[in-house]
Amino acid sequence: MKNILLLLVVVLSACASVPGLVPGQSTVADVEAKHPAEKRVVGGETVYYFPQLPWGYRSYAARVDADGKLIAVEQRLTEENLAKVVRGKTTATEVRDLLGPPWEPIHYARMERDVWTYPMRIASDPTPKWFVVHISSDGLVRETYLFDDMNYNRWGGNSRAR
Repeated sequence: MKNILLLLVVVLSACASVPGLVPGQSTVADVEAKHPAEKRVVGGETVYYFPQLPWGYRSYAARVDADGKLIAVEQRLTEENLAKVVRGKTTATEVRDLLGPPWEPIHYARMERDVWTYPMRIASDPTPKWFVVHISSDGLVRETYLFDDMNYNRWGGNSRAR
């Protein structure tokens, strides 16, 4: 019984990611009606991004096949996806395709870097995080950082000592 309830919670929370979208049933028109923040073509699929940043700590991607049917809705800000961002190897395009639009993209001309920030949560720690990606002018990821959200304790979050 406990396992069934847990499965039900997981399924319902996955469906709540972008309400009203059902893989295998929803069409590209249904997805576009939800007003995605960005649309990209990735590997033969069209991916629509629905970031819930900065305070939602999630960024969903709705993947649509060439026939216009919804394949899946996925939470993209996960530890598994962060591990795919490799310094000196991953490109800015690959980061954008994988994680979606950053909450706060900033260009630092003197550093010749673009810095993208993704507020997120990870399963192994209840404290919200920021994933920060530094991209050099040649389009490669040069640095990545994952650190605690500095505002979490200040605005009523977990106040335990570190």
